[in-house]
Amino acid sequence: MTTLIDDLKQGNIPAFIPEIAEEEGCGSEVLVQNILDGYTVICRNRLHSFDPIAIGRGTGIKINANIGTAPTQCDFDNEIRKVRIAIDAGADTLMDLSIAGDISGFRRKIMEECNITLGTVPIYEVMSRTDASGGLKPEDMNIDSFLRVMEKQAEEGVDFMTIHAGLRKEHIPLTEKRVLGVVSRGGSLMLRWMRYHGKESFLYEHFDEILAIAREYDICMSLGDGLRPGCTADANDAAQFGELECIGELVQRCKTANVQVMVEGPGHVPLHLIEENIRKQKEICGGVPFYVLGPLVMDYAAGYDHIAGAVGGALAAWFGADFLCYVTPAEHLRLPSAEDVREGVIASKIAARAADLARKRPGEIQRNLEISLARKSFDWKKQEKLAIDPEKFRNTLEKAENSQRKDSRHPCSMCGEWCAIRHSHPE
Repeated sequence: MTTLIDDLKQGNIPAFIPEIAEEEGCGSEVLVQNILDGYTVICRNRLHSFDPIAIGRGTGIKINANIGTAPTQCDFDNEIRKVRIAIDAGADTLMDLSIAGDISGFRRKIMEECNITLGTVPIYEVMSRTDASGGLKPEDMNIDSFLRVMEKQAEEGVDFMTIHAGLRKEHIPLTEKRVLGVVSRGGSLMLRWMRYHGKESFLYEHFDEILAIAREYDICMSLGDGLRPGCTADANDAAQFGELECIGELVQRCKTANVQVMVEGPGHVPLHLIEENIRKQKEICGGVPFYVLGPLVMDYAAGYDHIAGAVGGALAAWFGADFLCYVTPAEHLRLPSAEDVREGVIASKIAARAADLARKRPGEIQRNLEISLARKSFDWKKQEKLAIDPEKFRNTLEKAENSQRKDSRHPCSMCGEWCAIRHSHPE
């Protein structure tokens, strides 16, 4: 089987390439070259029939929403509701992080019902199966169990997979100097395994076998940051950047195998360190797409972490990040509710569109201009259509005093006869 990279190198252009190029406002030749150079990826398992998207150079900033079950909350009907809400709110991709229940059945339902890119973290299902098989522990994992789960997920049609292969034995002492140590679930599992066995990570040592499966199904590798900082005090430290150096090596191995690849990033990073974080990743990893969680710019915004993440996400995207993983108001507190999912997607969407505007993407410039003109003419219907969250726009507007809104002399819902726009543009 050939990968997308194989096909493009042979001059075989899939039908979705010109469609994506038109949507992104770039030429097909430019898009193809960026994919071949590794600057852009199209995550699309060859067994998954859907309309794919592009992530990376020359494209709009994309947004991912995490969903999935946990042992304390395993309701797949509720998770499907979250999936639909995330898509309706504007998520471009989903990641299934389920660790309990019929995980495969849940993923199949998503693929049957939703036209969207789907990602997973295979080591999560490895652990969920290990626990279910008799209460075994993370140290009982091995490369065989990992590859079995990875191939099963590939056969189900998963488009991109997070693999924490950059966290190595040599990084363990660096984590012990941190305030919060390791906060990545996948990273902590591998850390525990290496400590127990005193061996190198089996994900790193068997990376070629992992790549073989990725090649067979044309899965995009998303190289996970097992040492992402979990607090601002740990940002941009030796542990994080040490892992990043190893990830840079793995990026080259993916490219050699003609497997598409992107790199995941933090995490908690104060404003003044975000630029360094993005620029280092782009330099070390050859400009491949950067997929960031947040980053959250402060540590004590619990309940409002979607806002802290949007602040960091906008700045990260301005400096070169390509893909934002949403953060919900429930971060650090509990699994997100359906409303948390919606708010998280919208907050990340604001960050993404703000960065797209700063990058002077024509569509964003036009949309901002159109809503400004609609405000000038008090065209509420057009404002609602152009708003980032039309439902919230409509519900908020309905709370305004009906007498003011219906009075043609004072169409402003806030100021009435004191409306600045009315006074500066008299009839």
